[in-house]
Amino acid sequence: MARINLLPWREQLREERKREFFVLLMGVVIIAAGIVFLIDRGFRGDIRYQQARNDFLRREILVLDARIAEINELKEQKEQINSRMEVIQDLQGSRPVIVRIFDELVKTLPSGVYFNTLERNGERLEIEGIAESNNKVSELMRRLDDSEWFANPSLQQISAASADANSDQRAANAFSLTLMLEEPAREEEAE
Repeated sequence: MARINLLPWREQLREERKREFFVLLMGVVIIAAGIVFLIDRGFRGDIRYQQARNDFLRREILVLDARIAEINELKEQKEQINSRMEVIQDLQGSRPVIVRIFDELVKTLPSGVYFNTLERNGERLEIEGIAESNNKVSELMRRLDDSEWFANPSLQQISAASADANSDQRAANAFSLTLMLEEPAREEEAE
């Protein structure tokens, strides 16, 4: 006898194919999800790595900024020290000049003339003193004008000073004059 299969084999085949399709679909979804997960982890790792590098760079920038600030502070201190050194060197250099000025004042001072005050403002010298006569003041001004160290002597005031009755002083004239300081050309520069 012949066997006839009356079972719905096409239906079973369709169900089996459907099951295989869903299994395959689930496998693809799981593999795709795994790939997405791995890619996500890779990107997150790259991001964390880059953030760590950025944080390191920020810390190093802060360290370098602190060093730059320290260097700038040291430069300012150096400039202050240099300016102080220049002032000191100028003062040291002007020491002989001051001595020469006083020496020249003594040389130009005629007998009978006395200085009460000397005041220097930059290159201007103000002198107040007493002279026995107007002729002595004139002689002082001529000598100052002839000096290499002084220029433009100008008499500001001359007045008769009162003589003290108890002292042996003669009648004197109080005077006030101004003049400009002028450093003579050095011999090395002239040659």
